[in-house]
Amino acid sequence: MSTMAGKPVPLTKQGLGKLERELDQLRTVRRAEVAQRIHDAKELVGAQNTPEYEDARNEQAFVEGRILTLENIIQNAVIIEEAHDNQRVSLGSTVTILNHKGERDHYTIVGSAEADPKAGRVSNESPVGIALLGRGVGDEAQVNAPAGVLRWTVVEIN
Repeated sequence: MSTMAGKPVPLTKQGLGKLERELDQLRTVRRAEVAQRIHDAKELVGAQNTPEYEDARNEQAFVEGRILTLENIIQNAVIIEEAHDNQRVSLGSTVTILNHKGERDHYTIVGSAEADPKAGRVSNESPVGIALLGRGVGDEAQVNAPAGVLRWTVVEIN
């Protein structure tokens, strides 16, 4: 593995913990499961060109690739300090906005490695993250969405 430092990866403490647990699971459980599948596929027919064998080899490649990705992310992790002054939206902020329909939505701004839009965790590099970063309470944010420009008002920053 290369010892060159990559681009810093901003993560919350919880996000880093989640990635470390996934890496541990891949190293200790999934690797062994995949190795067993490859072994079983070889034993089954004594040939290495069966669909079961190919599938197991592909899964092994995926698991090893994910392990390398996680190791790289964790090695370059920079913990987002979650103590803000709550005056401006920054990495780690949870923002309450008022959308054009008068409804409230909540977004937490995180690094791309732990973004989960369905859970309201948006990347600082996403259109929503870019639109909200640096805004204060009462500021309008414009988000360029596929449906057009959305106008939001920041109502709370935590």
